[in-house]
Amino acid sequence: SFCSFSCRTNDQLVAFLSRYRDMNFLKSHGRDNARFIRKQGLDRLFLECDTHMWRLGDRKIPEGIAVDGGSDWFLLNRKFVEYVSFSNDDLVTKMKRFYSYTLLPAESFFHTVLENSPYCDSMVDNNLRITNWNRKLGCKCQYKHIVDWCGCSPNDFKPADFHRFQQTARPTFFARKFEAVVNQEIIGQLDYYLYGNYPSGTPGLRSYWENVYDEPDGVQTLSDVALTMYHAFSRLGLRRAETSFHAAGDNSCRYYPMGHPISVHLYFLADRFQGFLLRHHATNLAVSKLETLETWVMPKKVFKIASPPSNFGRLQFSEIGTEWDAKERIFRNFGGLLGPTDEPVGMQKWGKGPNVTVTVIWVDPVNVIAATYDILIESSAEFTHYKPPLNLPLRPGVWTIKILHHWVQVAETKFLVTPLTFSNWQPIKQEEAMKYHSGPPKNAYMEQSFQGLNPVLNIPISAAHMDQAKRNAGLVGARLEAWVDSLVGSVWSAVDICSTGPTACPVMQGCAQTAWSSLSPDPKSELGPVKPDGRLR
Repeated sequence: SFCSFSCRTNDQLVAFLSRYRDMNFLKSHGRDNARFIRKQGLDRLFLECDTHMWRLGDRKIPEGIAVDGGSDWFLLNRKFVEYVSFSNDDLVTKMKRFYSYTLLPAESFFHTVLENSPYCDSMVDNNLRITNWNRKLGCKCQYKHIVDWCGCSPNDFKPADFHRFQQTARPTFFARKFEAVVNQEIIGQLDYYLYGNYPSGTPGLRSYWENVYDEPDGVQTLSDVALTMYHAFSRLGLRRAETSFHAAGDNSCRYYPMGHPISVHLYFLADRFQGFLLRHHATNLAVSKLETLETWVMPKKVFKIASPPSNFGRLQFSEIGTEWDAKERIFRNFGGLLGPTDEPVGMQKWGKGPNVTVTVIWVDPVNVIAATYDILIESSAEFTHYKPPLNLPLRPGVWTIKILHHWVQVAETKFLVTPLTFSNWQPIKQEEAMKYHSGPPKNAYMEQSFQGLNPVLNIPISAAHMDQAKRNAGLVGARLEAWVDSLVGSVWSAVDICSTGPTACPVMQGCAQTAWSSLSPDPKSELGPVKPDGRLR
């Protein structure tokens, strides 16, 4: 989903490279060499094992070699590529061995070999691309879980960056990064700039679909939380079909769910997340035949400013989720699908204003106050995020986050911790359900109890609610599904449902005829056959 995109036409690129066919285009780091070696970890030994890059120790840089490096995006000519690929000379052999135990070999290997080889005069210090560096956001050690090192990563381009593609200070033919789940508008702008507009009425131009699961992937690639939610979404869609299309005494639009989901897509419109699209099988009860349907579910709005609104105006939005991306400032877990063993992060988005301190309070589904903490919001702060160290498992149900200023509520948001209907991809058994659905040991999310705040904040704890929660914790089978469905339906809605093929429901639309389905027309993404002139468009 991250991509490098052409910011000039193919004809312009061919003309340029034909003119300079003997040159090699690589971007050097342009700073002190000793500092570059340290920052890149070239003086350390790395080994990849079990999808993790391990730092093993120190090592010496080979003597008599001018080490260089920079961007791992470059354009190399045929002569140099053949030299690197097939030469057995000392330089190539030694450098291949040295860079086999390097963290980011592509960011230095080709630069170093080129500058120490007979082809050194062919190097041009320009890799012909624009990279969207914002080191304040991109250098946050966000990959420590996969590598024993800190590095930097470019940001995705957005519409405000468009002017940079029109610069003429140096030749540029590519740009990165682009990511449609972050911003698709900029990709459309650049497409239009290079190739002109699509015909009026072209469908799907502002839509984006991203597949996150397909049946051949295997259900084992899904977490129990995702599998639980996807099944609940499918049932939500079938209820939508029954209530919207069903006529009294007629079963033609009533269905019984069958099997695991076939595919799942994220759906965006005008750069806003619109929810999930789930393709799933169901038996039509009128004709007892299997049909394939697609359901669109959308999250309900759960963020609310206090009523009447306070005079505190800095808070713009708050959301709870996991997989917070500090660089792009979004949750990568789109839709915030959370289960009892997840560790949620609270995020707030702020407008400019004076320094203030706010209090954030996490309330579980039976009104136990799980956490409370203060955040100092500096005048220039745009986002704050914090993951309270809560004891697990979290009690399933709808949680509430209250944001207070001077102990007056400014806003609140909600999030669902779903009970699990699956454990290790099998229907959950009662013993496991009790373990995951009873809340934390001794009902304590932290060592400190916040029970004294309940009367102050007018958040009553009811014995009846506690008893109901205990009963719910032991549910399995159809009764557990009914509980999950009631919770999911409180924070998600089934917007529409369509049929991917023949259907006995006479009023159900075909998916290809909708504007939203993953099977609806999307001309901007269709490559089609290559034309006689070698072009796709």
